[in-house]
Amino acid sequence: MRPDTGFTLIEALIAMLLVALLLGVAVPAWTSASAATRSAAARAALEGTLIRGMRHATVTGARVVVCPAATVGCRDTMDWSGGWIAWADLDGDRRRDPNETLLQRAPPLDRGVRLRSTTGRRRLVLRPHGGAAAGSNVTFTLCDARGADKATTLVMANSGQLRSGKPRRAAALACVSGI
Repeated sequence: MRPDTGFTLIEALIAMLLVALLLGVAVPAWTSASAATRSAAARAALEGTLIRGMRHATVTGARVVVCPAATVGCRDTMDWSGGWIAWADLDGDRRRDPNETLLQRAPPLDRGVRLRSTTGRRRLVLRPHGGAAAGSNVTFTLCDARGADKATTLVMANSGQLRSGKPRRAAALACVSGI
C-alpha cells in the first residue's frame, strides 16, 4: 500500500495564513514605495524644467515662462498637478504665441501625486541672468498618497538656486487635501 500524499486541511490553512501575513506586510510597503517613486519622478521633472528654462534664458537672453499647463497657455492656478509648460517669451507678454519656442510640456502627474506652488505664484518668469523675475522665492510643495508627513518642498530662490526641504504643516495638509 502506498501512503496518502497531499496536504491536510490544517497544513493548507497554515500556508494560507502565511501568505496572508506576507501580503499584509508586502502590499503597504509596495504602495508606499510606489508613491515615493512617483513623487521623486515628479520632482525630477520639475527640476529638469526649471534648469532647462534657466539655461535657455541665460544662453539666448530671452525670458522663459513656466506655468501650470492649459490646452493653450497657462492655467490660473497654484495647482501644477495637471502638468506644466515652459516657453521662451520673446515679446514679454507672458502669453505663448505661435512663434515662441516651447521648451517643455510636462504631462499630468501620476495618480495620487500633487504639486502646488506658493500662494500667488501661478507662473514663473526666468530672466536672462538665470534667476526668477523679481518677487519672492517660489516654494513648490509635493505630496502623495503617503500623507502630509511625507510631503517635501522644492524652493527656487530669486537667484535661481534650487533647494529642498520640509513644508510647513499647513502647506503639506493643503497639498494632500487638494485645497
